[in-house]
Amino acid sequence: MTRRRKRFAAGRPVLRALTAFGVLAGAVLAGAAPAGAARGAVGLAPGVTYEEFDIPASHGTAHAHVLTVDLRDPRVRVGLLHPGAVAARAPVSLMADARGAVAGVNGDFFNITETQHPGVAATGASVGPAIGDGRALKAAVPTGQRFGPALPPGTTTEDVFGVGADRRARLDRLALDGSVRTREARLPLGGLNQYALPVDSIGAFTEEWGSVSRVRATCGTDTERAAPCSAETHEVTVRGGRVVSTAGTPGSGPIAPGSTVLVGREEGARQLRKFDVGEPVRVRYRLVAAASRIPYRLALGGYPVLTGGRPLPGLDDTASAVRTAVGTADGGRRLLLLALDGSPEYRTGLTIAEVADTMRRLGSADAFSLDGGGSSTLVARAPGAAGVSVRNHPAAGAERPVPNGIGIYSDS
Repeated sequence: MTRRRKRFAAGRPVLRALTAFGVLAGAVLAGAAPAGAARGAVGLAPGVTYEEFDIPASHGTAHAHVLTVDLRDPRVRVGLLHPGAVAARAPVSLMADARGAVAGVNGDFFNITETQHPGVAATGASVGPAIGDGRALKAAVPTGQRFGPALPPGTTTEDVFGVGADRRARLDRLALDGSVRTREARLPLGGLNQYALPVDSIGAFTEEWGSVSRVRATCGTDTERAAPCSAETHEVTVRGGRVVSTAGTPGSGPIAPGSTVLVGREEGARQLRKFDVGEPVRVRYRLVAAASRIPYRLALGGYPVLTGGRPLPGLDDTASAVRTAVGTADGGRRLLLLALDGSPEYRTGLTIAEVADTMRRLGSADAFSLDGGGSSTLVARAPGAAGVSVRNHPAAGAERPVPNGIGIYSDS
């Protein structure tokens, strides 16, 4: 008996695929009831279940792992998993155990390589906005600086999946609204803890960024990620409302609590050169939601694939890959978190159009694609276990460190 079959025999039932995509034993994709209802799903905690099943797809059979989360249960919470800094990565299982989560999946796409910029290290920072415990951690990089597959038409790096203070999940967009004020001028803020800043802009870096070099923020352009790093940069450190130091190039190392480092490129650098040590400076920023007035407790980037029960127009239906996705149902009161197996035995994957259709058939009204490939990871803690275990089979045979994820918590 193979390792996989032993695992199934231990009480994690597989719903055997029938001959056509979307038609699974027990009406897996019917969407008429919460995923797992009357289908042998394993209860991990009150309001949280786990199951796995096969999905016949255009390139062969994919194997899916799904968490269903009932946010109507007051004992269940959802939060951002992250390693303690924006420019840092860690395996999902370690982040989940460190924060006491009972389950979780990987999150946003991220700055994974820098082969086009010799001498510049990848930051590991995520592409889109991020909010954790209600705090704005970062804003979105320019769409042309994004890592990951091409975005569907009409989507941007500002698209997010989020859960509000009302405990409802939504898809939205988060734009940065910020400024740098001196006695003489009010300058727009073009970035917050981002690995890439818009051309001619000024970006703010706080202690949440971490210790990684800020040079990468001045590389590439708004439309070309591989463009050279800017030759015109400047950096200013503000503490206690005043400039305490300046430098001609972006630096590295931890940022002291209460300090903000301003990094400028091109016109932004020219403006920062006017700042003198001791000069009063006020830095203000917030993330503004396009659709919801409810404050977000959790938000992270990716891109939408399903809205109002309909797939987005123009979704790719040819490239098959290992995927992670999150869906919302019942007016945002129920979550469906999906990750595919990526080991060679089960790495057929799904096209992004098939992901949208799968999430719809599982009952999602809206769905959001997260990072896939070697990043796809779903973890869950068995009842009575001390920590979570990886339930899918990551593509590289082991977890890839990632910048963030979605964590599920239970107060039971």
